[in-house]
Amino acid sequence: MKMHRLFITITLAVGLGAGTELFAKEKSESGGGADAAFIKKAANGGMTEVELGKIAAEKGQSQEVKDFGNRMVTDHGKANDQLKTVASKLNVTVPDKVDAKHQATIDKFSKMSSGDAFDKAYAKNMVQDHQEDIAEFQKASKQVKDADLKKFIDDTVPVMKEHLDMAKKLPGASGKK
Repeated sequence: MKMHRLFITITLAVGLGAGTELFAKEKSESGGGADAAFIKKAANGGMTEVELGKIAAEKGQSQEVKDFGNRMVTDHGKANDQLKTVASKLNVTVPDKVDAKHQATIDKFSKMSSGDAFDKAYAKNMVQDHQEDIAEFQKASKQVKDADLKKFIDDTVPVMKEHLDMAKKLPGASGKK
């Protein structure tokens, strides 16, 4: 009888332990928590910046817009890789393509013709987007739990501030030519 109870107790303990481990893994993979939510949002934004940068490098009329687009591809591509590294340590799956909202922005710029109107629209988008992203990253820096993710955020904000300063100087950013 005692041996039977011991067997049941051990079986239950092992089962509960496995269930808890499975639940924890499932929670982190499904994106539970503020850290995972931020990672997914940042990944969408970063991938969008890369795609828009490619479009700007191709369709920009001014050399400044083309150069800025190339800079977005380089800097945000690097940041995306760093984010993927942090995400993998946290067992968070980074999306491999942008969500519908971000895809609509990419599609809008893809369909635009090259020229002054493109440069102005891209410059305004970059100013607005970088202002919003800086605010989001600064807010997240105070909320995320993981030290590596916080470091990623704190290292990325100065680069985004530099991008914002550059975007403000692009032709058409503030209605100027």
